Amino acid sequence: MDGRARVRGGFQGNPVGFRAVRLIAEAAAALPLVLQDCERRYETHPLMGLMRQPNPVQGRAEFLEALFSQLLLSGNAYVEAVGDEETSDTGALPLELHVLRSDRMRVLPGPDGWPEAYEYAVGNRRHRFDMTREVAPVCHIRTFHPLDDHYGLSPLEAAATALEVHNAASRWSQALLENAARPSGAIVYTGADGHGGLSPDQYDRLVAEIEANHQGARNAGRPMLLEGGLDWKQMGFSPSDMEFQKTKEAAAREIAMAFGVPPMLLGIPGDATYANYQEANRAFYRLTVVPLATRVAAALAHWLSGFSGEVAELRPDLDQVPALAEERDQQWRRVGKATFLTDAEKRAILGLPRLSEAT
Repeated sequence: MDGRARVRGGFQGNPVGFRAVRLIAEAAAALPLVLQDCERRYETHPLMGLMRQPNPVQGRAEFLEALFSQLLLSGNAYVEAVGDEETSDTGALPLELHVLRSDRMRVLPGPDGWPEAYEYAVGNRRHRFDMTREVAPVCHIRTFHPLDDHYGLSPLEAAATALEVHNAASRWSQALLENAARPSGAIVYTGADGHGGLSPDQYDRLVAEIEANHQGARNAGRPMLLEGGLDWKQMGFSPSDMEFQKTKEAAAREIAMAFGVPPMLLGIPGDATYANYQEANRAFYRLTVVPLATRVAAALAHWLSGFSGEVAELRPDLDQVPALAEERDQQWRRVGKATFLTDAEKRAILGLPRLSEAT
């Protein structure tokens, strides 16, 4: 299955995959970012300004959501730097940043195996990005893939079997309702001679009476009056039909596990791994959102430092994440009570710049 088919089946056509990607991307894009070096934390900086408005049509949230979504859906994310040709020589940051579609990008390896160029195809048009320049025009962020040197491994690929099972169960349920759904019951007519048979007028009259008096929400629970020879037979789903729902829920949990989202946050029933929603949300941020955002922010900062010549660390500000407030409070208390540490060591442990330049 190619990447586009996987995205169509696992994201566009699957509510669990769709919600998992949106939940991670939106949460990671909403994390506040801080820029600092070993000396100070920057309140204003050209790089922070570029992140706030990467391009004329996207703000920070839209840009980062697209970036995280591409990484989750394909295992690869590409960011293009747009600016003057002399940008790398003047020590200036790019004028704009754009997220490129992963399904349109192709890596062109050189003789040594490293990417020599990237080719971006839109229809019959192709654009080549030369990666041999002093500063790469494209930042390629990818997840780990044990069997591929140039492309990352998508959670959709890891959860391919579970997605197929979940989609097949959904299609089976739809087909059951459309073609073989069992009604709640049946009206059986038995004549005086033991044979069932209604005249056309009797049949039409019975159908009209049922539609008028016993169908629809307003007639729910209304008793049915049956004349002589008519009998009501209750019908329902077999146990094998009900097992499909359990199979579908198990597949949904596997999809959520591949993305690193606690099933409780997706509303999947039958999951009791976490004691409460708050604990599940904390684990979601600590194990999935923060590592992803930290990795992407570090990659962008390292790439952009090649343009500006300044080395600084761009990372999420964990002290402003409500889901991690309790953990951060505990860490601050532990570090604050550590009398064997100097103030400089405490600030370094907490990820703060040096005290002399902190203001």
